[in-house]
Amino acid sequence: MPTRPQPPTDLYRPERPDLFLTQLTRLRGALFFCLTLPGVRRGSAVPAPAPVPAKAPLTVRSRRALTPDVVEFTLTAERPGEPLPAWQPGSHLDITLPSGRMRSYSLCGDPVDTTAYRIAVRRLAGGRGGSRELHDAVVPGTRLTARGPFCTFPFAAEPAVLFLAGGIGITPLLPMVHEAARRGLDWHLVRTGRDHASLPYAAEAAALDPAGTRITTHCYDTDGYPDPASLLARAPRHAAVYCCGPAPLLNSVRSALSAEVDQPLHAQRFTTAPVAEGAPFTLRLRDGTLLPVPAGRAALDVLLDARPAAPLSCRQGFCGTCRVQVLDGTPDHRDHVLTPTERKAGALLPCVSRAKEGTLLAIDI
Repeated sequence: MPTRPQPPTDLYRPERPDLFLTQLTRLRGALFFCLTLPGVRRGSAVPAPAPVPAKAPLTVRSRRALTPDVVEFTLTAERPGEPLPAWQPGSHLDITLPSGRMRSYSLCGDPVDTTAYRIAVRRLAGGRGGSRELHDAVVPGTRLTARGPFCTFPFAAEPAVLFLAGGIGITPLLPMVHEAARRGLDWHLVRTGRDHASLPYAAEAAALDPAGTRITTHCYDTDGYPDPASLLARAPRHAAVYCCGPAPLLNSVRSALSAEVDQPLHAQRFTTAPVAEGAPFTLRLRDGTLLPVPAGRAALDVLLDARPAAPLSCRQGFCGTCRVQVLDGTPDHRDHVLTPTERKAGALLPCVSRAKEGTLLAIDI
């Protein structure tokens, strides 16, 4: 009898497993068990992994400033009037910028609108350059290419929902709010930020709450830093919690929910979670470059320092965008997407996976 797969924790192994992924893993285990029973007919060959979707051309139809440092871009198909692929709340696009950089941005429009995609980008002066390029060089008429949409932050549309948005974290949550309002769910949105001027889409969110009873705004300049218990107190009874924002917000909410068994948390970070149980090792690139990976950093972050154009997307071991080929060495796989066959063939997701302490991992980059 095959070993039952363990329900996956978060990629960095926090204390609480994700409910959706736990159930998905149980289903996979049951199917695997059935397929390995004697007498069950199986094909002789392992099917090839699904190809990564091809890039599609998009045109910037318009741009507008939402706040002093956030700009919204509306993207349409290259052929005017051609509908775009459908998407669901929590989806994002992998966009290749004119410089060749690839960056991921949440879709923040209404999912029922297939005539255009909307993304909102906050300018990060200390970032890796993607947001600055969009703000400074991308104008109406600019042609971009994109893969997707991909959904790594799915909305399950539970009957009662609390949305917690920290600043630009409203972007993946706003389509969920649209969907919750359309379905008549019992929802509440709590927004936090430096001040009211820094919060994008205030008017659009308010239009979904004509009675003014479902949205709470907490600004640091007037209300101080929010206590997570007070934020969660806005939740309808037994509500699922969807949170997107900076690490301090997510960490405080996760801690406040640690004792709750009937209030699932779905979260998306601006950055990767801290690496747990990491050990230092070395990456070797195809040209011989050696990149030391410290115990507390992801291999992808170290790789991006040396190769800023390396592709990335969810950074959580689910989407597979950052996939690389291992040429030598033994990986410590921590992703949730690669099959045993793909791992044996040398595939690696450096956003979460590593190597054993003190070893060298050669990759085909």
